[in-house]
Amino acid sequence: MKHSGRIVSTLILSLALVACGGGEKQSATGTDTAQPAASNKPLTIKGSDTMVILGQRLAEEYMTKNAGQVVQVNGGGSGTGIAALINGTVDLAQASRPMKDEEKEKAKQSRGADVIERAVALDALGVFVHQSNPVNTLTIAQLKDIFQGKTKNWNEVGGPNAPIILYGRESSSGTYDYFREHVLEKGDFSPTVQTLQGTAAIINAVGRDKNGIGYGGIAYEKNVKALSIAAAGKAPVAPSEATVADGTYPLSRKLFFYYAANAPERVTKFADWALTPEAQALVAKVGYFPLATNEHIGETSTAATTDTTATTATTSTTTSTK
Repeated sequence: MKHSGRIVSTLILSLALVACGGGEKQSATGTDTAQPAASNKPLTIKGSDTMVILGQRLAEEYMTKNAGQVVQVNGGGSGTGIAALINGTVDLAQASRPMKDEEKEKAKQSRGADVIERAVALDALGVFVHQSNPVNTLTIAQLKDIFQGKTKNWNEVGGPNAPIILYGRESSSGTYDYFREHVLEKGDFSPTVQTLQGTAAIINAVGRDKNGIGYGGIAYEKNVKALSIAAAGKAPVAPSEATVADGTYPLSRKLFFYYAANAPERVTKFADWALTPEAQALVAKVGYFPLATNEHIGETSTAATTDTTATTATTSTTTSTK
C-alpha cells in the first residue's frame, strides 16, 4: 500500500509540474529552456467576394515581411462581412459598397466604438459579354432595361438575333447592391437573372455563353469583353485607371475596409499598411486601381481616429476563398 501511495503521489506531482510549466525542455546542463511563444491571435477578415483576391494578395505580401500572427481572409459577400463585424466574429470587414448608417449604428452598439471606414482601392464595376459579341457599348438606360427583363434580345441593342442571358450576384453582395442602386435605380432585377456567388463565377459563365451578360469587379476580367458604358447624355467610356480616377467611367466605386475604432493593434497596423505606397502598388498588380494620395488621407466614417504611425505587424498564414 505504501508503494502504491508513492506512485499516486508521483503522478500528482508530475501533473502539477506540467500544469505549472514544469514540462519545459531542459538543456544538457539542466537549465530550463523556454518554449517558443504562442502565435498572436489571428487577424480575421471577411466580406466582399470582389475583394477576396485583393485581401489575399495584401495579406500574402504582409506575411512575407513579418512573422508570427495569422491572417485569415474569407469571402461570402459584403453584407456577410459587415454582419460578422457587427456580431464580433471578425476583426475587419471588406466591402464593395459603403456601410449603411443603420449598420454602423448596430456595430457601434455591439462593439462599443464607432466604425472606421477606410477606402483601400478604386474599382470599375465592369459589364461583361462574350468575346464574340459584336456589342461594344451600352447606355445605363439600356443596361437597366436588360437587367429588368424589358429588353430580351441582343438585336434590340445592336447585336445578333439571340436571347439575352442574364447573370448576376446574390443579394448579400455589395456589387449586387451597387448595380441595383446605380443602374436599376433601386428597382428589381428580372426573375430570369441567374444568381451566382462571386464575380469569378460570373466571368466563367459569360465566357462560356455567347449570349450572356454579367457584371462585377474589373480585376476579374479574363476571356470576356468589358463594355464601354454611357451615362445619360454622355459618350460611352471604357473602364480604365484614368477614367475611374477622374470619375468619367459611370460605374466607378471605392472598395472599403471597416473595423471598430477600438480594434486591437493587429487590425490597425494592417489597415494602415494597406494605404502605403508598397501596398497600393499591389492593388494595381491585382487588377484594381490604387488610390490617389489625396483620396485616402484621413478617410474615416466618424470623428474617431487611428494610429497611423508606421509600425511592423506579423502574420504567418492566409486562408482565402473565392
